[in-house]
Amino acid sequence: MAPALPRPHRDDLRIALGGLLGGVLLWALGIHPRVPSDPLVQWQASWAPLLPLLATALCEPLRRIRPRVGLLVGTLALTLDTVTLGNVVTLVLYTDLMYAAVLYGTPASARRIPWVTGMLTVLGGVVPAALWRDPQGLLIGVGVGVLAFAPAATGLVVRNHRDAAETARLRAEQTALLAEMDRAQAVTAERARMARELHDMVANHLSAIAIHSTAALSLDDPQTSRDALVVIRENSVEGLAEMRRLIGILRDSSGDREPAATPTLDGLAALVDSARANGLEVLLEDGHDRVPAPVELAAYRIVQESLTNALKHAAEGEVRVTLRQQDGTLRIRVTSPYRPGDSPRAPGSGAGLAGMGERAALLGGSFEAGPEPRSEGARWAVCAALPLDQGDSA
Repeated sequence: MAPALPRPHRDDLRIALGGLLGGVLLWALGIHPRVPSDPLVQWQASWAPLLPLLATALCEPLRRIRPRVGLLVGTLALTLDTVTLGNVVTLVLYTDLMYAAVLYGTPASARRIPWVTGMLTVLGGVVPAALWRDPQGLLIGVGVGVLAFAPAATGLVVRNHRDAAETARLRAEQTALLAEMDRAQAVTAERARMARELHDMVANHLSAIAIHSTAALSLDDPQTSRDALVVIRENSVEGLAEMRRLIGILRDSSGDREPAATPTLDGLAALVDSARANGLEVLLEDGHDRVPAPVELAAYRIVQESLTNALKHAAEGEVRVTLRQQDGTLRIRVTSPYRPGDSPRAPGSGAGLAGMGERAALLGGSFEAGPEPRSEGARWAVCAALPLDQGDSA
């Protein structure tokens, strides 16, 4: 089924009706561009100028939906109008059809019509003047320029401005879309960072509280219960302090509190002491020099989360924490005794391993975690490599 022809614009219908009525009024008043004594029009009926006027007016509704058809029929009507007494309104309507053909037509039409009308303007002025050897022949070129080239050139200028405005609008929409995408990505990245910080800061204390509260409830020993309550209180106070510090960072829009809340590798000894107080047997081998702040934070959090996982999942035995700086990379390795099938002493969600992997990936490093079989028994190993040069630009 052929597509239906679009409906003419209401303004085009008004132009057609207004032009037709105006042309009829001028005809009724006897106002014509040519005089009746012209030999070319003496034989014609008085109503002959109305035919090209009607044809041109009927082309006006096509000026937006079929501009090339309207211009073609209008050109034929204008040719017919030249051999009649003529009507000024017919000429005006034709200039509008020429303007609309460039403005609303295809890009090819917009390029060709001004070029063709410009050539006709030059030829229409030069050729008659050369053949007749009369400067008045140039007036024909002036007439062609007024009726054809001027409206075509005007339509081209308006179309270029319209296209430029549309391009600017699309560019503005694209910029706004990219800005919204950047904002959404920034919000997502910030949410992920906050989730990692919250998990790493609080999970260690809550795991210790869960393990020691279980021991206090399962053993009917006053001294054991008292020791467990001491550990529970210490971890509760430290966890509450960490939470308050994080909330302070979130509420402080200036960001001045962030450096004070960022842990460093100088606090590893205190972190290991806290793990020992929670019941882990930890051996620390720290061989790092000064490292960039982003690498320092990521390394601290990875060690912290590894000790938390060891507290929840490791079997009895020594937990080894090793930091070594080599070839522009800070290498972290945390191993703990591992027995497949053992149930964890505290529940876990797996977010800790994902968070450690994200921290390493953000710095362009690598991260691995998994069982490591050995002759003296299996061990769970957490290994991370953090490039120091990436940390300088993070």
